[in-house]
Amino acid sequence: MSGRGDSEISETGEDRTETPEDLDDGRALEDVEDLEGVEGSEGVEGSEDVDDSEDVEDPAQVARRARWTAAGTGSLLALAGLAASMLRATGSAPALVPAAYAFGAAVCALGAFLGSRGRTRRALWLLIAGVMVMALGDQFD
Repeated sequence: MSGRGDSEISETGEDRTETPEDLDDGRALEDVEDLEGVEGSEGVEGSEDVDDSEDVEDPAQVARRARWTAAGTGSLLALAGLAASMLRATGSAPALVPAAYAFGAAVCALGAFLGSRGRTRRALWLLIAGVMVMALGDQFD
């Protein structure tokens, strides 16, 4: 079985109970409980009541924000690439430059689509690749 050897559940599935010997500084459990009410005492780690409700975010909200960010960024980069492609196509730049901008914009649009569907890691890599293609195409000018 993989994992840490000092886990709370042994390989047989029995729960380990914490004994006074398991404490780092050797105090008995009664001593730790007595210290919790004393002012100025630190107690042991995890003995204070911490309100984690403020720090914990809803995973669905985090995922929704990631999807919106990927879709918005991808759309913005795709529009910027198309605008640059149109501007370069009307100028005296070689044909490879506007084609690179258009291809990079298409890759960013694909990243925006995947990001809106929840594939935010793939969307991030596609956005990076799209911008790199646009930057590489700009070097040919």
